[in-house]
Formats: sequence, structure tokens, C-alpha cells
Amino acid sequence: MNKSPILAHLCCAPDALYVVGLLQAEYEVVGLFYNPNIHPEEEYRLRLAEARKVAEHLQFKLIEDIYDPETWFRLTEKFKSEPEKGRRCNICFAWRLERTARKALEAGLPLFTTIMSVSPWKNSAVLNRIGRMTARKYGLKFLEADFKKKDGFNRSVRLSREFGLYRQNYCGCLYSRRPVSP
Repeated sequence: MNKSPILAHLCCAPDALYVVGLLQAEYEVVGLFYNPNIHPEEEYRLRLAEARKVAEHLQFKLIEDIYDPETWFRLTEKFKSEPEKGRRCNICFAWRLERTARKALEAGLPLFTTIMSVSPWKNSAVLNRIGRMTARKYGLKFLEADFKKKDGFNRSVRLSREFGLYRQNYCGCLYSRRPVSP
């Protein structure tokens, strides 16, 4: 059976281990690691290394895009006081999904998605809306999903612990390192 190709934006290895595994049942997955929101740089490097482990384990191609925190800070700085799930997050999602769509177009992949919706911190309706708008702009299709359904987040946690992956305790954004609940 020929599987349709999909470019999946990966935010972190623990989420990728579960979601990419799920996607591989129906799609030929190519992963994109583009996360200029992750700080400090040492944290970024650690998460990228873990994403490489998952790509090797699940045997999918991983595109490692540039690390561009300066642009990310410029886009989000005026929203640094916003709570998690606020406007800053929407800007961050839009920026990363825009980049994912452009990479999909460059690679000739008509379909893209993000695995971020597996997190209880991420609003899947917002991610899907941004994804649809971005897909329309580039003449692509966006796979809408809420990967936290069917106990997705807990499965992600369990699998990543079994695999011995580093599990971060914040999305990566310095502004999100405040103690709040999802």
C-alpha cells in the first residue's frame, strides 16, 4: 500500500514518539524540527538530539531547520506577559506552521500537520484553525487533529518514559516557565 506523504511539525521527542507512530499507520511521515521558541539554546540542542533518536527509532526522515530565536523574540516580545494559551502562543503557532507549510511546498508534500495538539497546554481548535488558514494560503492541505484524544497525552508520557526520553517541563518558551496549570 502506498501511503500519502505528510510533513509533520515536531515540537519535542516525547510527543513525536507517540504521534508519529500513530501517523505512520496511514502516512509516510517526514518530520520537521523548527522550534525557535525553545530557550535556552542548550535546551533546544537537547530536544533536537532527542528528536533525532525518535526519528532513528521510528525510521522517518527528520528535517532540521534553522534555530532562529531572534526572530521569535521580535514577534512575541510585546506579549511576554500573556498567560499560557494566550496571543503569544497563537503567534508562535502561526509562525511555526507558516514555516512548516513553506517547507512542505519546497519538498513537494501536499499535506502537513503539527503534533502539538497532543499537549494539554495546546488548544487544538486554535492549532487547527491556524493550520487551515496557512494551508489555504499555500494551496496545501492541513491534517486537523486533536492528538490528546483517546488518552493521547498519557500514552505519549508512558511511551517516552519507556523509551527513556528527556521530558521537558515547559513548552520551551522562556515566558512559559511560570508555574501555572493547564
